[in-house]
Formats: sequence, structure tokens, C-alpha cells
Amino acid sequence: MNTHVTIHPTGVSAADVLAVARGDATVVLDPATTAAMATSRAIVDGIEAAGRPVYGVSTGFGALANTFVAPQRRAELQHALIRSHAAGVGAPMPREVVRAMMLLRVRSLALGRSGVRPLVAEALVDLLNHGITPWVPEHGSLGASGDLAPLAHCALALLGEGWVLGPAGERIDAADALRAAGLAPVELAAKEGLALINGTDGMLGMLLLAGHDAAHLFTMADVTAALAVEAMLGSERPFLPELHAIRPHPGQAVSAANIHRLLQDSRVMDSHRDDLAHAVQDAYSMRCAPQVAGAARDTLDFVRTVADRELRSVVDNPVVLPDGRVESTGNFHGAPLGFAADYLAIAAAEVGAMAERRVDRLLDVTRNRDLPAFLSPDAGVNSGLMIAQYTAAGIVAENRRLAAPASVDSLPTSGMQEDHVSMGWAATKKLRTVLDNLTSLLAVELLAAIRGLQLRAPLTPSPAGRAALAALGGVLGEPGPDVFLAPLLEAARQVVRGPDLRAAIEREVGTLD
Repeated sequence: MNTHVTIHPTGVSAADVLAVARGDATVVLDPATTAAMATSRAIVDGIEAAGRPVYGVSTGFGALANTFVAPQRRAELQHALIRSHAAGVGAPMPREVVRAMMLLRVRSLALGRSGVRPLVAEALVDLLNHGITPWVPEHGSLGASGDLAPLAHCALALLGEGWVLGPAGERIDAADALRAAGLAPVELAAKEGLALINGTDGMLGMLLLAGHDAAHLFTMADVTAALAVEAMLGSERPFLPELHAIRPHPGQAVSAANIHRLLQDSRVMDSHRDDLAHAVQDAYSMRCAPQVAGAARDTLDFVRTVADRELRSVVDNPVVLPDGRVESTGNFHGAPLGFAADYLAIAAAEVGAMAERRVDRLLDVTRNRDLPAFLSPDAGVNSGLMIAQYTAAGIVAENRRLAAPASVDSLPTSGMQEDHVSMGWAATKKLRTVLDNLTSLLAVELLAAIRGLQLRAPLTPSPAGRAALAALGGVLGEPGPDVFLAPLLEAARQVVRGPDLRAAIEREVGTLD
């Protein structure tokens, strides 16, 4: 990851967001962004001097948009907005989500269409660079006028109010954190409070983080599928490239190529390749793995397109145009992100559901092609991986519930001014849960596949199988009496989530797409 991220007038990249959110990269504002913000601020100052009524500058908010606010109370208006909108409840959002959200708000302000002074964006940068992370509760956003409550909790810390996360995740006063870092609270001017909270930054941050995680997990799904096919003495022929060229979905071809490559140079596969009575046609969970994982890849490509557009968008209301106009917009509505998140959650849930079906097949003595029941050499006294499949089944059921789209829901708010909301925050938040659950499902499949390959000895598995055995075999041990299974599942989760197993496999078979 980059160690420094510069915010340019064109915005930031997805890689920049990841570097700041997860790598604590230092953030710098390009001087051109400062000039753009100063120019748009001059327009707001001119409007104030002229006494023209403009939403968010000289009026109240939401259903109070027709309430005129006297000039001497407009700074008070902005502070009151932040305090009243910091109304979230629940556990704090993860640090990486809040950091992504803060960077993306800086990005939007720096595009020079929000009418804020440069010092407001600089104050957010100071929080990031000093490692000060506001305490943002998980509940509060409807994804309507952006992520109002979550962003208000971030903005409240700029005022020296509210809470921030302590070193151990505890809640501490923002004023104390600013004082310890040598930072002063910000006094907001007209329009600035509104500009700090009218954005899709929480939704977009979570979608970007989820997209990065999904890309890795979909490749790992190819790995665990290949290992399971190998352990079940499945056929590699359904993964031949010519069979996928005749149905040219890009993701399907990539997934099939990965699985086919992973199954090469395997004595296990060689043992039955020419046996016409064996694996003439594998079950769907084996044979159709590229069709499902590939469709998930294509879904992810769509999500990346949406996220990239949003990264190049000015998301605020009202916006300050270069010709001096200040216009109200609906660009803060989170529908594009909510739809994309729901779509990806559906795809990821199905990748996990198919993995669980392969686990079930591996454990079933009537279908696993001469492996012992539940992969235990002494089934009966021992249960092997029986209950690991129960765990997987329960997670699949939860993912199906989570795959129900949030973006089709709407509850009107603000006296019917905001009479349609996107629920994009809920959609992106539950997407992250689905992906965490997918990690667990692939971990169960990885564990079962490794145990199956161990039980095929003395046949030597593929290079991918050997890498998996090296990664987890020491923890898993040789097939034998039952052991405490939860630590093994957690170890497998870490292997699936991390980069090491994939890197070890790629050293043997080349880069996986």
C-alpha cells in the first residue's frame, strides 16, 4: 500500500482509500485543491453579503428549508446542525470504515463545489494524520441525504465535541484527543456544517473496502473449489477453456481457467482421469463452480464501475457552480451504491452456498467417492468434520437472509421532505457481514478439502494441494481422533483471509486472476 496519499482536484483512487483506511497512509492536500475551495468559498461569502436566500446558507435544513436564518446566527446554525444530526446509536463502526469515510469527505470538499474554507478540509486531514478516529455508531444513516448521522459524528470531533476511539477501542472525549494532538477545534462558518455531512462517504467507503475483499475471496473460492474437486476425485474436463469460450461471460472464463490450472500436476487427479466409470459427470456444485463464481466476478466488475463513478462525483447539497450559482441537487441519494451493494451481497452469498454444498458432499460417505464418513478414519466414536458442516449450513442461512436487498426499503423522514431513502448504509454494512461469512464458509471448505487430500495418501496432490497442506497441515494434524475444532476453523479463516496461501500457490502455478 501507498504510505502517502495526495488529494488532487480530480479526487482519489480506490487504492488511495484502502491505503488510508487500512494502511494509515499520510494524507496531503494538493495546492490546487486549496485554490478550488477558496474560489467556491468566495462565492458563498458573496451570497451572504448580498442577503440572498439559499438553502443551507441562509435557511434551515430539510423540512425547515423555508425558515430564514439571520446572518448573525448562521455560524450557530452550522454548529447546531452537527450536534443535532450526531444522533447515532449502537456499537462503533470499525476504524477502517471511519477513516475511509473521512478521506472521502475530504475528497468531495477538495473538488471545490461545496463552498467551504480550505481549513475545514485541512482539519479533517489533521485528524487522519494524527490517528484520531471519531466514534461513529452503527445505526443512524438511511442513505438519503447521504450518511447524515455518521458524518455528523465525524464532524462533531472537529468541533472538539463528541467522542473518538481510544487506543484499545474505548470511547474518549474528542476534546481531550484534540488537545493531546495539539489541534484546535474548528469554528464553522455558513454552509460548512452542511457540507461536512451531505455525502455518500460512509456507503462508498464500505463499498470500496468490500470490493477489495470480495476480489480476494472470489479467487480463494476458486482455490477451495479446486481442492474440493481434487479431494472428491472430480473431473477437470468441465473447466477446459474451449467449453467456456462458447459462453463468453468474462468472469466465468477466468474462474474456470483458475480451477483448471489448480488441478494440474496432481497424482490424485491422474489416478482416475481415464476411468470412464468414474466422474462421468460431476454434481453441479463441482462442475458449475465457474458459472457461479464467475457471475460473482462479473457482479464485482459492475460494483467497481459504480464505485469509480462515485469517486469522481461531487456529492453535496447545495453545490457551488463555477459561474456563481448555488443549486440544490439530489446527488447525495445513495441508490447507486445501495443497489450495487445488494447485488454483490447476493453474488457473494451464492459463492458461499455452493462451497457449503461441496463440503456436504465431501463428508457424505454415499457421495464422497470412497472417503470415510465425515472424513474421520474412525467414524462412530468420532464425528470428524460433521459439525463443521452444521456451522457452514447456519452461515449459509444467515447469508441468505442478509442477501435480501436493503435498497428496496424506504421510510420517509424529515416531515416527508425526505420521502424516499436509499438504505445504502444498511446495504453496504450488511455486505461486509456477508463477505466475512463467506470467509468462514471458504475456511470450512478448505479444512474439509485438506482432510480429504490427506486421506487420499499415498497419492500426491496438486501443487495447490501441497501448498494448502503446508499452510494448515501442521495445525490440522493427521487424520485421527477428534480434536477441538474451533481453533482449526479460526486458523483456516486466517489463511483464507490472508495473502500467504495464495502467494504460495501462485509461486507454483503462476498468477491466479
